[in-house]
Amino acid sequence: MQKRALQLASVASMIDLFNADNIRILQSLGYAVDVATNFEEGSITSQERVNEYREELKKLNIGTFQIPIPRSISKIGNIVKSYKLVKHLVEENKYQIVHCHSPIGGVICRLACRKARKTGTKVIYTAHGFHFFKGSSKIAWVVYYPIEKLCSKYTDVLITINQEDFRNAQKMYAKQVEYVPGIGVHTEEIKNTVVDRTQMRSSFGFSDGDFVFMSVGQISIRKNHEVIIRALAKIINEKVKYLIVGFGEEEERLKNLVAELGLQNRVVFAGYRKDVKEILHTVDAFAFPSLQEGLPVALMEAMAAGLPVVCSRIRGNIDLIENGKGGYLYDSHDIDGFAEGMKKIVSGNADEMSVVNQEVMKNFDVEKICGIMKKIYRNCQNDAT
Repeated sequence: MQKRALQLASVASMIDLFNADNIRILQSLGYAVDVATNFEEGSITSQERVNEYREELKKLNIGTFQIPIPRSISKIGNIVKSYKLVKHLVEENKYQIVHCHSPIGGVICRLACRKARKTGTKVIYTAHGFHFFKGSSKIAWVVYYPIEKLCSKYTDVLITINQEDFRNAQKMYAKQVEYVPGIGVHTEEIKNTVVDRTQMRSSFGFSDGDFVFMSVGQISIRKNHEVIIRALAKIINEKVKYLIVGFGEEEERLKNLVAELGLQNRVVFAGYRKDVKEILHTVDAFAFPSLQEGLPVALMEAMAAGLPVVCSRIRGNIDLIENGKGGYLYDSHDIDGFAEGMKKIVSGNADEMSVVNQEVMKNFDVEKICGIMKKIYRNCQNDAT
């Protein structure tokens, strides 16, 4: 009988963007893999891409299951429904490995797998960034820390992707705690991407003489694009511009802010794009002012492309950027600081920072990460037999 494994996350984009390699590893180890997630709402990619991705999975003989996992803990009805569906799915299919991701999905899955663990199912949870961290609110610690600690009792392997989370996880009850530096970046592929720079810049309305900063990610409060827009307003040089790739609930408000500040000719909203790796090679620097991250893939891909960085001094970012070497770090709301850092990059040592960032990314290369994950999966497999 073929071994079976399940990948579960709150939203489909989490599997699509961050777990394709994990699926391939499990298949290489002889597992039939299923994916359970919310294919209908919540993803940070377009619904068109989510539908396309589900079809891609089916063509690879990967089972797909719609689970209405919400992104808010207030939607109790969907949480209860999701728990029942996951519990039934796991117990019916008798998975040897269940690997879950994202906070709400991770809680639902681990609670639903309690009975299955008694008959040999190994449960792996990757924390892509705990909701409690240094500098987060007291409410985050009061609410989320106890929940994660409770659920760690039902976790065979707890994977953390930054050093702060790793230290906090060691205070919990998981049988095994592992530090895995992210999901892995295809560094050589990104580094060697070829693009017609002039043509692509022109498609966004940029000239070769412009100095373009770029951000990639959901346009949300958490991603904090506003601080870069306001910092840009403090830079008199009209040649310094800002490209925002992504979409989200904050887009309309930020467009109004751009108009209010008179930056319509300097800020471009590009929407969701499938060619991010190509775009990285057409801009000059990367801006990443997030309020909260685990270990940000967008930042790592920008570093692999050789871009100097101005970013927030938060967990995850500080695992990647050393201030003054690969870029500049500032408090998330320090508009003047970000403006200063952007000016330094425009007039300073961007080429040296490029070399530093590409060297750092060698430690986060996908081959290294896949090697670690293969070992974790094999150990679970051996424990189950």
